[in-house]
Amino acid sequence: MVDNFSILLSHGLLAFALWRLLGRPDLDQESGRWADAPEVTAPAPSKPKPKPWGARDA
Repeated sequence: MVDNFSILLSHGLLAFALWRLLGRPDLDQESGRWADAPEVTAPAPSKPKPKPWGARDA
């Protein structure tokens, strides 16, 4: 009985949180804190990768 209650309670709370989050009006808007942030790019590699064992030069 306790197991069924705990599963029902946890799943019910998760469903309630999801329902509240999906109902937010700002869910599909790009305005806010991160809208003006610069786009981050990965740095260029500084040295070439080593060749795998047994690789020969062409």
